[in-house]
Amino acid sequence: MMRLVRKKIKRSAAVLLGILFLGSCTKNLPDERLSIASDSKYITTEFRPVLGRNTLFDKIFQYGNSSRPLDFKIVNMRKFNGDPAPELSQLYPVTVWKGIYDGTETSIAEIEAKRTTENHPLFEIRPHSGEFMMWQAANSNMISAQPDSGYIFDVEMSNSGGRRYFQNMRLRPFRERPYEPSNLDPITGQGTGISVNPSGINITGERGQPLNTISDVQVLFKKTGNGNSITFKFIDSLSNPIDPNKFATTDWKNLVHGFNMVKDDKKVSYDVAYPIPLSAYPTRYTTLSGEQARTVFSFNRMAFGNVLQQCYLAFNFNIYEKGDWELTFWFKRDKPKFDND
Repeated sequence: MMRLVRKKIKRSAAVLLGILFLGSCTKNLPDERLSIASDSKYITTEFRPVLGRNTLFDKIFQYGNSSRPLDFKIVNMRKFNGDPAPELSQLYPVTVWKGIYDGTETSIAEIEAKRTTENHPLFEIRPHSGEFMMWQAANSNMISAQPDSGYIFDVEMSNSGGRRYFQNMRLRPFRERPYEPSNLDPITGQGTGISVNPSGINITGERGQPLNTISDVQVLFKKTGNGNSITFKFIDSLSNPIDPNKFATTDWKNLVHGFNMVKDDKKVSYDVAYPIPLSAYPTRYTTLSGEQARTVFSFNRMAFGNVLQQCYLAFNFNIYEKGDWELTFWFKRDKPKFDND
């Protein structure tokens, strides 16, 4: 009987030791390692931002079967000839949003309270998505722009499972163009004309012909100072001013996201924050995508047959460079007909 009890005790002790041993082994097993897959790739390997504006390159990386989270960093940034490129690794002050801009702000001070200044490389990678950002900064004139061959760089992707390199990626910026649409050549930076065209128009000239071709109305950009304002002017074929008040159904209060409007018989001006638009977020002041500011100047008149003609001049645009900007709408061929028939 005692022998049977001893066997049971030994058997129980052995089972207990086995459980403790297995528990100890499990506890000391290494964490499951993440994977770096060979099918992860960049679908874009050459980047051509325009200097002087914020440009995000997103939706450019396919994760494949790589485990996330992943870490990304730019390594070995160099000029096309192999020389170092310290201008792209140094930190520069850039403006970033710390609050949400939605177009309801009622002053420049309220807008600026939602922004702050941080130091970033002018071209940087987002550390966990692999997306690239080219920042707007006052020092962008230090960057080699086309027709220069630009820069070459590599990207390191890593996680606890290892690392992988994407080599010989290209950065070939275009020269600054402070506004869009632009009459400046993206390679040389020289003007290809003196003006650009409106986005849409439905106006009849005083001679009775529609003003609806690119040669009828043109738009001229001019920077007159380093402040924070935008001014709209209208001139006829002889450069005589056209009274903005004649565009009588224009929503002047909401024409742009500006403040302290001043309007007289020659121009209308606003205090504004730059760039215009401030972000790609759609507001009442932008196109549906939010990518450009949208201005519409309008008036109504009675045409022949007692037909109401709803006349308008529309212009979608961007201004990236802070300053006092004038936009002049030049009716080259004929004056608008504001009176009824």
